[in-house]
Order: sequence, then structure tokens, then C-alpha cells
Amino acid sequence: MEKPLSSNDRVDISSDESSSSDDVENDSIQSMAVDGPVTGLTPEELLFRRATSYQEYMSLIPIPTERGTAIPYTSWMGLGNSIKQIYGQPLHYLTNLYLKQLDREGIGADDKNVPLDMIIHPCKAEASIWINEQIHRRTASPCHLAKLWETDPRHHVLIDAIFPKL
Repeated sequence: MEKPLSSNDRVDISSDESSSSDDVENDSIQSMAVDGPVTGLTPEELLFRRATSYQEYMSLIPIPTERGTAIPYTSWMGLGNSIKQIYGQPLHYLTNLYLKQLDREGIGADDKNVPLDMIIHPCKAEASIWINEQIHRRTASPCHLAKLWETDPRHHVLIDAIFPKL
């Protein structure tokens, strides 16, 4: 019989049994503390539990109020990565998904040769990311996250391995 998890035990929120060792190296293993026993849970219940822990953790991270200078960027994902480095905090899975979608939607556009930071001012672009981030951190449903993660076996790629001090 397995013992219940204590509050100090960790549960992997981005596990993917089919991932290669390169994925593990590149994506880092992320984990969240989860109270209660894990034995006897279905994969769906475990995924929901992970999504709940993830959402609870993300809701605790405050959105930065102090902003630096404008960050030059050529893609939305690039701007998101710069924001993560500058502010030392993760972006929500849904925000990363949104940025990826924005980049995908821009492929083949008429102004594809114009740098993105010339189309949308870097300060406005960063502000729009933080607005989306605030919405995702405060209102995302763990049930919705679990459903998205269930349909995407590589969801862990869009979960950032940055754990700021709270």
C-alpha cells in the first residue's frame, strides 16, 4: 500500500511517458506540490489534479508592475521568451499557446518581411501579453486545462520551468 503524499511531496505536472530524454533535458521536469493520495486515480483524474495544482500555483504569481524599456522582438514567442528572462517568471500555458497561435497566424501575411516590433509597438505588445497572462492566471479553469492537456501529448513543452519565489 502506498502512503499518501505529504505537502512536501511533488507530483510531475508535465509528465509524458512517451517523451524522449532530449525532451526531458530541454523542457526540464516541472512539479507541483499536491496534497492527498495519488493511488487509484485514473489518468484523467491525475491530469485534472495536475491542472488544478498548476492553476493554483500560477494564480499566486503576481504580475509585474514595474516595466523596463521596450523589448525588441521579431515574433510573439520571441517576445514571450524575452519577458520570461527579464522578469524571471513563467507565462501561463494558455498564454504560451496564444503566442504560438499568433505567430502561426502571421505566416504568409503581406507584411511578413516587416519586423513585428515595427507593426506593433513593443510596449503595447508586452502590455497585451501581461493582460492575457493576468486573465489566464486568475480565471483559467483546471478542467479546461486538463482537457487541453489530454488532447496534446506534448503540452509540457508550453509549461515554463521557471519557479519564482513567492
